[in-house]
Amino acid sequence: MKILATYNIKGGVGKTAAAVNLSYLAVRDGYRVLLWDLDPQGAASFLFRIKPRVKGGGKALIRGQRLIDDAIKGTDFPGLDLLPADFTYRNLDLVLDSAKQPAKRLASLLTPLRREYDVVVLDCPPSISLLSESVLHAADLLLVPLIPTTLSVRTLDQLTEFIAGFNGHRPDILAFFSMLDRRKRLHTQIMTDLPARRCDVAAAAIPALSVIEQMSVQRAPVSAFAPRSTAARQYRELWHETRQRARLPDPGA
Repeated sequence: MKILATYNIKGGVGKTAAAVNLSYLAVRDGYRVLLWDLDPQGAASFLFRIKPRVKGGGKALIRGQRLIDDAIKGTDFPGLDLLPADFTYRNLDLVLDSAKQPAKRLASLLTPLRREYDVVVLDCPPSISLLSESVLHAADLLLVPLIPTTLSVRTLDQLTEFIAGFNGHRPDILAFFSMLDRRKRLHTQIMTDLPARRCDVAAAAIPALSVIEQMSVQRAPVSAFAPRSTAARQYRELWHETRQRARLPDPGA
């Protein structure tokens, strides 16, 4: 089982859209997928038409008072399951703070699911916190969406330095440009400059298109309701690069 996480210190950069579309594309390729919505806003849960109510909330899961299997819900797409968030997830840092080995808690919770899923995708809230540290310890690959601006590039550098300070497990990184507007000179300049100095930037770039915003209306991945769109094509390319970077074996292997 490979654990992927869409993560960025900044909010509003396309983490959930990427998590939803990549999870869907993984299922299309034959993988058994679990998407864990860790954001208290529950956007991924909403997009997959799952009511964001988890009995006992995130606290019960983190403390082991409820089995993770009991909280998992099926989606409209066979092979793709969801662990929904609710507003109690805003307190997960406090719950983790009282847990033993909080940085390793998510990895511990996911370990029993290794026989059930090939891929787990964590859709993370924007922050640097105990929860995000637990995500970083659990993930095999961090997918980091970047709006092509100077401040976004700076957050990627900060994240890289933060991970470099870890002892033991360190996730790999695959950054990708998100909300790209090729009409903006700064966007095109950073798209050229950043891959020249870093080898962990994807060739795929997710454009700033209204079809992505339509996900909240259609309540489905772009790749499902607009498969021929430019956005869907770029998500497919990003998934292809993600598979390679995460060294995912063929489904069923």
